[in-house]
Amino acid sequence: MNKKVRELQTYPMDSLVKAKEELKKAGKRIYDFGTGDPKEPTDPKIREALVKAIPEVSQYPTVKGRKDLREAIANWFFNRFHVLLDPETEVIPTAGSKEAIFHFPLVFIDTDTEKKKVIFGTPAYPVYERGTLFAGGEPYPVTLKFEEQFLLRLDKLPKSLLEETAIVWINYPHNPTGAVAPISYLEDTYNICREYGIILCSDECYTEIYFETPPHSLLEVGKKGAVVFHSLSKRSGMTGYRSGFVAGDSEIIQNYLKYRSSFGVASQDFIQQAAKVAWSDEEHVKERRAIFGQKRDIFVKFFKEIGLEFLYPEATFYLWVKVPNGISSKEYALHLLKYGIVISPGEFFGKGGKGFFRIALVPTLKECKEAVDIWKKAHKELMEKKNCR
Repeated sequence: MNKKVRELQTYPMDSLVKAKEELKKAGKRIYDFGTGDPKEPTDPKIREALVKAIPEVSQYPTVKGRKDLREAIANWFFNRFHVLLDPETEVIPTAGSKEAIFHFPLVFIDTDTEKKKVIFGTPAYPVYERGTLFAGGEPYPVTLKFEEQFLLRLDKLPKSLLEETAIVWINYPHNPTGAVAPISYLEDTYNICREYGIILCSDECYTEIYFETPPHSLLEVGKKGAVVFHSLSKRSGMTGYRSGFVAGDSEIIQNYLKYRSSFGVASQDFIQQAAKVAWSDEEHVKERRAIFGQKRDIFVKFFKEIGLEFLYPEATFYLWVKVPNGISSKEYALHLLKYGIVISPGEFFGKGGKGFFRIALVPTLKECKEAVDIWKKAHKELMEKKNCR
């Protein structure tokens, strides 16, 4: 086996899948707050567009993607962020954001130079590290802090490190914590990356799941040396469709396009036509935000009632919660599993996750209410057990 592959730990969500399989075998009712895969139906307009687009003869799609999809993406981006994108040179449709994030370092890390480090904040989406390792780069995780709103601060890192860095990944709104970055933060981070010749990559897959103020995009600050990654998975409930895009600096985008055919990731034509409909409609997104907002309110109230501290969620459908004193996140998660409630221990997301757990608001509204009643009893039982020792 490839040494890099052999040294990697199991992908964190794989252990959740196994745990859920055991619960199913035992006939247990499952309330799955572990994996970010919501149950709300995909809008009928999107599904209908896909069905109508299935051809009698299926042929290979192009990596560049359909022109009308790229134009729909550029129109959406302008309407949402007031940034003009050239659909010919600054946008590439992707098979979701995960593959694009994973493959990016394969093109832009030169392992024959000293400039091959990749900086990202942790706790984090595991793909930043894994894509770096497969590309032969050197991951440099920076532990994010609760008291600093989980912002990755490049100004606190050594100049010598920045000089050896090829790529910086930022992710706001943040998975797993739900933290949001102000525009001033994006400006500061962008300027530092320009100073050191670093490609700044912004994973923006959660910008459309917000509850008060719409989050910003990195491209509002500048395009030179900047690339953003977006997805329809969360915004439009299309996790199974695998559709997103990468956009930004035209030189970077065109270089990336040149080599993407090697990865075999061209999105199917019928998926692209469904994606075009999704990027062209905001009503279904507003409806999804409203539902996630109701779920958020249920758990904000619940965690306050049982005295658990959490980062107040302004965006994403995640809550990042501190476990009770004297209990590890793994112990807390295993206890809840007995009741059919699945959560993600903070350690799943790397350094900085110890002492926390993440819940993803993916069950239905009805299931969330049911789960809270069960969780309340489970939490009380564990607290009483601990206090008796």
